[in-house]
Amino acid sequence: MNSQLFERLLLSNDVAAVLAVARQEKLPTEARAIIKDPMVLEFLGLKREAAYYERDLGTALITHLQEFLLELGNGFSFVARQQRLHLDGDDFFVDLVFYNRLLQCFVLVEIKTDKLTHQDLGQLQMYVNYYDRLEKLPHENPTIGILLCADKNDAVVKISLPADNQTIVASKYQLYLPTEQALIAEVKKEIEKLDQA
Repeated sequence: MNSQLFERLLLSNDVAAVLAVARQEKLPTEARAIIKDPMVLEFLGLKREAAYYERDLGTALITHLQEFLLELGNGFSFVARQQRLHLDGDDFFVDLVFYNRLLQCFVLVEIKTDKLTHQDLGQLQMYVNYYDRLEKLPHENPTIGILLCADKNDAVVKISLPADNQTIVASKYQLYLPTEQALIAEVKKEIEKLDQA
């Protein structure tokens, strides 16, 4: 229940692979196998407000780092917060930097408290490119970028990223678990999709 395995199974095209990773029968080989979407951040204890700042969400995540690492998935280690990237006189800051020992790669997390935009994806892609070109060691795998957003349009994500994208993942976050009624409605919606297929 806590890993939202049911929801990940509903969304997956490769149910057997998701189950194998969940049962720890095999190690994950790609970002989508270990990164949850959506992530439930109820443990942060943030109030239900119409808006809050990315800084507030970032601070709450660091304060509750252990819980966030568990929600994020398996094999994550914390590296840095607000990692400064200096590019020819301009400074940029990566919200959170992790390393995943299972995937053997850096994982960059950008936090957006609004709906994801194509500009957000471009910013994250720049950070991933920086890490791949200047930080990653030859034996390590390509850097993964996670855009943690309040809402997203999957079509915008799909069109904004290359067709063969394996390194950028957009994941919604929820501050609270859905109600029982909302879960039942979602299951019914998925059953209807299956019946139509």
